[in-house]
Amino acid sequence: MNILILGGAGFLGSNLVRRCLQDASNKVTVVDALDPRLKSTTEHLKAVLSQIEFIQGDMGDSVFMDEVVQGKDVIFNCAGQTSHPLSLSDPFYDVEVNCRGNLILLESIRKYNKEALVIYTSSSTVIGKAQGEVVDESHGELPLDIYSANKGVAEKYYRIYNRVHNLNTLSLRFANLYGPYGKGYPEFGFINYFISLAQKDEEIKIYGDGQQNRNVMYVEDAAELLYICAGHKEVFGDTYFAVHREHYSVKAIAETIVDVFECGKLTQIEWPEVRKKIEIDNVVISAARLYYKIQYEPKYNLREGLEKTMAIWKENMGKKCAKEEVSS
Repeated sequence: MNILILGGAGFLGSNLVRRCLQDASNKVTVVDALDPRLKSTTEHLKAVLSQIEFIQGDMGDSVFMDEVVQGKDVIFNCAGQTSHPLSLSDPFYDVEVNCRGNLILLESIRKYNKEALVIYTSSSTVIGKAQGEVVDESHGELPLDIYSANKGVAEKYYRIYNRVHNLNTLSLRFANLYGPYGKGYPEFGFINYFISLAQKDEEIKIYGDGQQNRNVMYVEDAAELLYICAGHKEVFGDTYFAVHREHYSVKAIAETIVDVFECGKLTQIEWPEVRKKIEIDNVVISAARLYYKIQYEPKYNLREGLEKTMAIWKENMGKKCAKEEVSS
């Protein structure tokens, strides 16, 4: 396949690049704007740069997008502004990336590659606070921040272009991904942030009692799911949750990270005012609708995913955390 991965230098994107390269017949083109506001670099692609075509480019550049989408069989869109706090402090930037950028992409595909399979990576946070014990695709949407609102808007763009322009579009709502090549900043996912603190043998601060439940998924499972969906035309034209069946409290996740890495320590503090306002509280999500259709189950549980993350970190750094001596 001739594959285009937008946002391929990011966390999910760089893991997806590695999955696509497992099939030697694939030709992989990676596009990333390398926006410093999103802490984007090619650092996590160094080991595979010789196997891909990498292009630094912006999804908001319509002339560039018109050219780059041509001739691609599958287009994975992992690009986006992913920080919830940044979306509140700079909402127009979020709109520029997460709304206008997706419209430009869809227009380019409509004009120059209507046969492509297009998969958009969305977020489970489009629903806001969960109503009821288990969330599925029938749940309404009352997002609590600009990022989540705009991800929901972009989902509608993909659905409209499927219905009106007959594009092959699919939106997958991921939740709480973690694993290697992540960004160790709190605004880009709390699990990878906790992992980065443990790796530095620092304090992991839990807001409140930490008992709010979250679905979690190891990022290689997410990359595998994206790749598998490209082979199931029957799921296109719709939006699905894409989560692991496992769910844990935030406190239990942090405790498992400390246990696996044997570094870091937990403390509990009061909620910061802004974070409390956008906190989604307890949420348990079902991906049964998608998994039944494609006969898929994630491979790694939380501990297994963390152990693999630690092994990759140790391979690259020579140690599993800051207090361990570097191997000679």
